[in-house]
Amino acid sequence: MHRAAFAHAGLAGTYEAVRVPAPELPAALARLREPGVLGANLSLPHKEAALSHLDGLTPAARAIGAVNTVVNRDGRLRGENTDAPGLLAALAEAQAPATGLAVVLGAGGAARAAVWALRSQGREVRVVNRTLARAEALVRDLGGTAQATGDVSWPGVTLLINASSAGLDAPEETPLPDFDFSRLPPDALVYDMVYRPAETRLLREARAAGLRAENGLSMLAHQARLAFLAWTGVDVPVSVFRAAAGGAGGRP
Repeated sequence: MHRAAFAHAGLAGTYEAVRVPAPELPAALARLREPGVLGANLSLPHKEAALSHLDGLTPAARAIGAVNTVVNRDGRLRGENTDAPGLLAALAEAQAPATGLAVVLGAGGAARAAVWALRSQGREVRVVNRTLARAEALVRDLGGTAQATGDVSWPGVTLLINASSAGLDAPEETPLPDFDFSRLPPDALVYDMVYRPAETRLLREARAAGLRAENGLSMLAHQARLAFLAWTGVDVPVSVFRAAAGGAGGRP
């Protein structure tokens, strides 16, 4: 996506994927300070761990407690979070219900961005995670309520967001095994941040119950546009990122 954006903007630049084991994160971030490096994106499990290695954070990134975008300005690293506005743009495109309870599955960096974004719009949010303590820690920081996966109750839910890694490496894995999607109202939206495979088990089962279901490709494109803007100051149309994202795989 970002190579396509550089080409569209007529800028000389490249974007490379680098696998960074957790112990090597500080050294990898230090390399971003070098001249000629605009910055980087971070994926799990680095979105929260990177915070203490950066020189500054945007107010949103500080509030969320997770960064997915690092910007190098003259050797100083600023952490940003484009996941949150990227998700809101994707939900707007999908015409997600604007009222009712939103359930966020997961309690990592992507979930933190989702909860912050939804809470910023005044939504009531419930965080559901296998480990209740992590969900409780998230809502202590950002608000909402917490439940363990096996204790979920669903009255009033109009938006269900998978911000966990379930389905990312194993397409048949789901964060809600044996869940009856007919318990959700017919106008509910199920949004899975995983975008490859394009249809996870979660989405397939939601569609089979007659619900609208979207994968994370739109969020990927919107957050990438905002990251590119932060690095370069150039606002490339989201359509450029969306077209290039057809070959992408993973989760924002």
